[in-house]
Amino acid sequence: MTFDFPILTLLILLPLCGSLLTLACRRSDLAARRVALFFALAELAVCAWICLASLPAAPAGAPAGFFLFEDAAWIERFGIRYTLGMDGVSLIMVFLTAFISAIAAVVSWKGITERIPLYFALLLALEAGIQGVFLSLDLFLFYLFWEAMLIPMFFLIGIWGHGRRIYSAVKFFLYTFFGSLLMLVAIISLYLMHGAQSGSYTFALGQLIHTSVPYGIGLWLYAAFLFAFAIKFPLFPLHTWLPDAHTDAPTAGSVILASLLLKTGAYALIRFGYPLFPEAARAFTPLLYVSAVIGISYGAWVAFAQEDMKRLVAYSSVSHMGFVALGIAAWSPVALSGALLQMVNHGVTTGALFALVGMLDERTHSRELATYGGVWGKAPVLAFFFLLFCMASAGVPGLNNFVGEFLVLVGTFRVSPAAAAGAFLGIVLTLVYTVRLVQEILFGKEKKPLALADLTLREGGILAVLAVVDVYLGVHPGPLLELMKTPIALLTGGK
Repeated sequence: MTFDFPILTLLILLPLCGSLLTLACRRSDLAARRVALFFALAELAVCAWICLASLPAAPAGAPAGFFLFEDAAWIERFGIRYTLGMDGVSLIMVFLTAFISAIAAVVSWKGITERIPLYFALLLALEAGIQGVFLSLDLFLFYLFWEAMLIPMFFLIGIWGHGRRIYSAVKFFLYTFFGSLLMLVAIISLYLMHGAQSGSYTFALGQLIHTSVPYGIGLWLYAAFLFAFAIKFPLFPLHTWLPDAHTDAPTAGSVILASLLLKTGAYALIRFGYPLFPEAARAFTPLLYVSAVIGISYGAWVAFAQEDMKRLVAYSSVSHMGFVALGIAAWSPVALSGALLQMVNHGVTTGALFALVGMLDERTHSRELATYGGVWGKAPVLAFFFLLFCMASAGVPGLNNFVGEFLVLVGTFRVSPAAAAGAFLGIVLTLVYTVRLVQEILFGKEKKPLALADLTLREGGILAVLAVVDVYLGVHPGPLLELMKTPIALLTGGK
């Protein structure tokens, strides 16, 4: 197979075109659903084709490690180019985006009952923005997609959310937008410095990494990047927007927020932050260690105290993403492999948990733990999947989260035993809140009579697919680790 066709552009345009066509289906809600699902599945099919095809040799002009590359002049006066690239890391994230977006479309099939064409149009537009973030190799283009992601999610929370949806949508937007503005200042500063040194003004990542940045200035520029990415992670103590956004977002919004949007911050730190400012990144490593370790334990501890299931899973995301931050801070091949694998694992497992919470909420119109009890006897299939994904979230061996967390801890221990030991405490706390959640929902005494139907065929299909991925990544993560091997070696220098 060859890749002469601009397939990376197709990965962005396909959901974008689907968004426009879905929006045009204003007179038929069913048509809007079908069009959106078709384009989501088409995007997934293209990603699967790339994975199954024989990877070509790197095109001329492509950075090392990239097997797909597209570059064209865009705004030449300011050195802005349309540059996209795909290596093993971005392939994994692009496939995860397509997979989760298709899941989100199916999850929303019955749950969304108003303004359906607009809802699915925003869902596809959000997918296009996320794909752009994972493929961009020009900092201006990256920033454009980074900001474009905010708009669909803002409206998804603000229009179809619950509770204090306007408050949560505005809080989400302001947090992320403020961090993005600081990053924009840093991007422009780096652009001007590179132009002054080389005479070539460009936003190309491959050229900007060779810019000579004074140590003091590099610290400030990297801090701006780190602040923007840490908000999106989110890292402690910049996480406070996340529980509100998750709690009030529609189910599919929570799935995409946890599975994809949080990963853009971690990915951007790996792709842009460390390569552009290696010395400053090393200087900030102790701070990242502290933030990661505190976030792991804090997120787990606060999750234990929650009475709202959705808020509990939201705080668990703070804890799990702390492991990703820990692996990035260690910046060794083993730890970084674990961090990237954990990004995928968290996306699948936590996305499934949010989907399950949404299914329970549709049946009982309550997310409070006090509402439930004895679900194992009333809806055994739902209870089975709930237990499976809780076990995966807790890092039970044989399921996906275990592999990612194990690699992060092993890789970090070689570099910083104290940080690894602190993170291990978070695993213990994760077991505590997970056992409480399972006991209260599945095996606890029923608080009041509760009519609870078991899963429908659609719901069972969604969870079965996610369960297969969970188990597969738990017992055979080798293909993903092999895809990461070359990019990680190039990023870390093979150390």
